Amino acid sequence: MKKLRIAVAGGGVGGMTTALALQAKGHEVAIYEKAGAFGRIGADVNLTPNAVHALDGLGLGEALRATGARSEFRISRMWDDGRETSRLPMSAAAEEKYGAPQLAIHRADLLGALQEALAPGTMHFGAGVAGVEQGAEGAVLILEDGTRVEADVVIGADGIHSVIRTALFGPDAPKFSGLVSWRAVVPRAALEGAANLDSFTKWWGPEATRQIVTFPLTRGEEIFVFATTGQDGWGEEGWTLPGDIEELRAAYADFHPEARALLAACGEVMQSALHIREPMPQWSRGRVTLLGDAAHPMVPFMAQGACMAIEDAIVLARALDAGAEDVPAALTAYEDSRRDRTAAIQRGSLANDWMKQGGNADWVYGYHAWSAPLGEPAPAA
Repeated sequence: MKKLRIAVAGGGVGGMTTALALQAKGHEVAIYEKAGAFGRIGADVNLTPNAVHALDGLGLGEALRATGARSEFRISRMWDDGRETSRLPMSAAAEEKYGAPQLAIHRADLLGALQEALAPGTMHFGAGVAGVEQGAEGAVLILEDGTRVEADVVIGADGIHSVIRTALFGPDAPKFSGLVSWRAVVPRAALEGAANLDSFTKWWGPEATRQIVTFPLTRGEEIFVFATTGQDGWGEEGWTLPGDIEELRAAYADFHPEARALLAACGEVMQSALHIREPMPQWSRGRVTLLGDAAHPMVPFMAQGACMAIEDAIVLARALDAGAEDVPAALTAYEDSRRDRTAAIQRGSLANDWMKQGGNADWVYGYHAWSAPLGEPAPAA
């Protein structure tokens, strides 16, 4: 079987998972990441069983379980009187039914586990991408410093501001959703006495623009707090900056005291805008393709952004390994396997109304029922 040289633009969750899956099949992979290094930035990644299955297949299961946290239940509560509208079992039930738990993990811990598993020399930090060129026999990833990286395949895993997407399909114009998100990580000790700290709890507001979500991180030692507020306008997509905690607390002044106590415990918060893109009809051209947020960015209300990137990575690795003699056809097979699934989740996330009144417990696990594209079972790498 032909072994491919693959250049990946972007060293986030999707980019590194892709590299690991391809390296497991014997292909040569290099990742080019704009950041100078990974620090303990960001907040949570919710890994539903579909994603945990995939990462287990890459040998990361022990590391994920050592640092992640498991929510006991998924609870919906109302903003005013605090009543529960649904309570469904999560991690233990997920593992019993689907063979893998649901884990919440700090993004830095997930990135660290992925990076440690890569072959030495895979990751190139401080290597921003400027563009891509291609011909019938190969592609060239062009870095910001002018370096030209020759490859059989170029993969754009470079996020919502993807340089590779723009190079392939031109600039786009995402629409501001009218929602601003707020994120904080709070030591569990700061919430002593609060209810349901070991569960995923969503407080539903009187309108769709206001909600508070909490769940445990880092073996339960930290609690992640996520909230949204409405806003008329915003600047650049993906722009994250320190938020004003008093502004956030004021926006929830009419919520139940238990909900307000969650915000009272927050110190620093980060604030960013949520933008909307319609699903793309095409992800690939020739020997270049997209995955993760570069192909299908989605709002976070179904906790499937990172999980879809992980699924993309496994399916793409299978497609390229099976179709190494005809890369464009392999990329078409990958795209055809993924496009409908990710589009449905993009649209489902945007609705932000699932599980408010309970319903089918399968929804708790976030599209766990991953089909087996290209003839292999989902858990395998």
